[in-house]
Amino acid sequence: MLVVVFTALAVLAGGSAFAEGKVGVINIERVMRDSEPAKRAMKKLEKEFEKRGQDLEKLRQQAQKMQEELEKNGATLAESQRKARERELADLSRDFQRKQRELNEDLNARRNEELQGVVDRTNKAIRAIAEKEGYDLVLQEAAYFNPHIDITEKVIKALAEPVAAK
Repeated sequence: MLVVVFTALAVLAGGSAFAEGKVGVINIERVMRDSEPAKRAMKKLEKEFEKRGQDLEKLRQQAQKMQEELEKNGATLAESQRKARERELADLSRDFQRKQRELNEDLNARRNEELQGVVDRTNKAIRAIAEKEGYDLVLQEAAYFNPHIDITEKVIKALAEPVAAK
């Protein structure tokens, strides 16, 4: 908001160097979706959590099968057998929900870790492009912008380049 006010004041004042500056805009969501580092991070996470996801799916299917059998045969079972199976199903359901919650928490934590690296690289790429091409201001969010100032594709291409050894 302050930048908008400052820009408006600079334009009204006329002749300000900032009003004549070069501005770029980047769609950070697109970068985080389409850039090579982001894609690699997502594939890494998929691979890392694939086994746990499969185990969770097996547990869900087991609970579903148990529920169907209980609905189908519950009326013919003795009261004690039916209650025992209901308890077993409830335990299995709680176990499933706990494991699902743990998986989601772990996945979110790892996603944040992986994407933080992508964000850091993205910020470095933006800074390098801004310095190289003489941008005075690069915004990551804007309610509206003219497409000719969009530098998202430049950033995505820069991120596709191998990281220089330090």
